[in-house]
Amino acid sequence: MVKGKVKSFEARVVLHYPRLDTVMMVEKAIRDAPNYPTKNQLWRSLPKQVQYQTLSYIVDYLEEMGKILIKDGEIIWTWDPEGVRKLLSNPNLRVYTKGSLID
Repeated sequence: MVKGKVKSFEARVVLHYPRLDTVMMVEKAIRDAPNYPTKNQLWRSLPKQVQYQTLSYIVDYLEEMGKILIKDGEIIWTWDPEGVRKLLSNPNLRVYTKGSLID
């Protein structure tokens, strides 16, 4: 999420929420994209039709959850739990948080 930009899903008026398979389809399209798509490019590349409002809601949700980053209008997939596990399994890695060391 961009610093200083606050989103609230509770404050929105949504006619219907996206189904899980739709969210997963959008996640897969972002992950498998050969380059970083804009929201419009992503919308046009989806294998099934999705209303643009629904896609916008899904993209906002994914950004809020930390799975994607939007920079200069391009959507970048950032979620990599396996990569984090590999990094954390490195015995030489030292992790600092809020001024203290985590062993």
